[in-house]
Amino acid sequence: MANSETLLWNDGATNADEILKTEMNKGVADILGYKCDELILTCKSGIQKYYFNSALSVDTKLFVNHKYGNWYDFLLQSNSLPLKLIIDNGQLTLESIAIEVKEMKLDQAIFELPVNSKTMKSPY
Repeated sequence: MANSETLLWNDGATNADEILKTEMNKGVADILGYKCDELILTCKSGIQKYYFNSALSVDTKLFVNHKYGNWYDFLLQSNSLPLKLIIDNGQLTLESIAIEVKEMKLDQAIFELPVNSKTMKSPY
């Protein structure tokens, strides 16, 4: 949070949410030239919509412990990274859409916390 010196974290291996229903709709959107399928997760928390193309595949085994936000459940059905997502849970509506697809190697330094950082499990 911008108003705190403490970095908050969530345990990605846990998920308080539950998926009640899933729907798959084929070829419903065109994003950056990719014809995208839509996966709709109806959850206890609300509705999650993901738009993806199998050309942007991901190794789901790398995310087997990432349960938070139903991420692993999405990956199991899509085997792909989303180009667009819409999360609507009653508290907020979040929409994220890709503006570019570019393969690259990430520098490990971006995952390092600043020296002397204080961390705390998020209360939310």
